[in-house]
Amino acid sequence: MRNGSRLRQIGWAVVLTVCLTAFVALTFRVNAVKSEVRLAERQIIALEREKLLLETEFQTRANQQQLADWNRVEFGYLAPSADQYLENERQLASLGVPRGAGAPEPIRVAKARVEAETGGILAMVSPLTGKPAEGSGEDGDEPESTSGDANQMSASATLAERLAMESPIRSPSVEAAQ
Repeated sequence: MRNGSRLRQIGWAVVLTVCLTAFVALTFRVNAVKSEVRLAERQIIALEREKLLLETEFQTRANQQQLADWNRVEFGYLAPSADQYLENERQLASLGVPRGAGAPEPIRVAKARVEAETGGILAMVSPLTGKPAEGSGEDGDEPESTSGDANQMSASATLAERLAMESPIRSPSVEAAQ
């Protein structure tokens, strides 16, 4: 009976090997099919997006035609012609008109000036008081203004005084127009 039991063991080993081989082969095949399905899903999503994009563009172009018809019929607008484009800034400037009597002043941009320099390092100034922060200068002294202009602010001016001062940017022509 030893031979029958030995043959049975070999038979079971062969069956187990065949089953394991079939399982591995089926696993690889299932994974291959899954990757093909994922690829197909990605292509479907890409095609749906492209379809949506084309539908949107079609609707936009249809609306452009409708808007062009409305502009032409209802409002009398026309597409710009070649003679309406400007060659350079001078042509654009020639279209400008002077400011009206009641027009507000144009917005001007101010440039911050450096109050003091000590050895290439800027002195730190308090934004509230306008005075140099302690230890910002070499001696702790207040920096002196390099300009003798009456409109220049001193470092000891308070914020309220600096804001109340007249802007040095204003010109006589602006003041005369007011």
